[in-house]
Amino acid sequence: MRLAVFFTPPRDHPLSIAAADWLGRDAFTGESRERAPVAGFETAEIDALTADPRRYGFHATLKPPFRIAEGHMADDVREALAGFCAGRPAIRIPALELTALGSFFALTIGGETGEVDALAADVVRAFEPFRAPASEAEIARRRPDALSESQRANLADWGYPYVFSDFQFHMTLTGRVPPERRAAMATVLRQRFASFIDQPLAIDALSLFREPSPPSDFVVDCQQALPPLAHSVEQV
Repeated sequence: MRLAVFFTPPRDHPLSIAAADWLGRDAFTGESRERAPVAGFETAEIDALTADPRRYGFHATLKPPFRIAEGHMADDVREALAGFCAGRPAIRIPALELTALGSFFALTIGGETGEVDALAADVVRAFEPFRAPASEAEIARRRPDALSESQRANLADWGYPYVFSDFQFHMTLTGRVPPERRAAMATVLRQRFASFIDQPLAIDALSLFREPSPPSDFVVDCQQALPPLAHSVEQV
């Protein structure tokens, strides 16, 4: 089993519903969702292009997936998440953007990222005691030779390259999209997520995701609310 601390909006949030419809799976229930036809794409092609994010469920990574360290249990992590969230106020993302990150597409932050970056760094540190050391195979899978010096150091120290100064908040919508299909994919995603692009979003809960038996699908194990913002964020 592996656990991870992710951000995903509550199950009934319109963005969660739209993302589950797009990816074809609800991470809260683990149930498949029937996707509406996608103009210009065959069903099999869309299924293939969304396979990776569908397995992980719609989310932004804060503490990447980890095996539980010896001497700890999942209940310890659940208790730690509840305690962490009780003392952390919600955060307002100024706006979401659709971004091509290399060959895949994701929703990212448009505007200031300092608060979110600080939250992610604190989550990485807070849950580090529960992480078993990465195996040689897990490290090799990250292709250390292709990483920057800081990313290799992160991989060695924290089990994941993209933390701290190498972190970028993103909510993945596709796997690798071939160059010749990227323009069409961007058009489809802008249409599908038009209600959320250029709109604010509150990070008002953190979720513990669970992978029962790698490489199985991740599901939401539990979700903990963060204390509300002083000024509520309009939820589209």
